[in-house]
Amino acid sequence: MTNPDPTKPKQEPASPELDHLHDALDHVDTLLSSGNIAVSAAKGILYSLIETLGALVGDPDLPEHSRAGYEGLLETARELRVKVGK
Repeated sequence: MTNPDPTKPKQEPASPELDHLHDALDHVDTLLSSGNIAVSAAKGILYSLIETLGALVGDPDLPEHSRAGYEGLLETARELRVKVGK
C-alpha cells in the first residue's frame, strides 16, 4: 500500500468489521434523526450491535489496539441507546 502523503506516517487500515459496525451505528442514527425508522426497530438494532460489540470487547484473544476501537464504538452505541430511550 502506498502512502499518499509521505509527510504523514503510515496508518494501519481499520478493521473491516469495525468499519461495518460503525457504518451501522451511523445509519441507525441518521434514520432516527430523519424519522425514517421506528423507535422499536432502532432499539432492536442497537441491542444487537451492543451485544455484538460487548462480545468482541470481551474476547481475550482480541489484540489491544483493536479492543480500543471496539470499546469506543460500544460507548457510542450506548449513548445512542440512551438518546433513543432504553
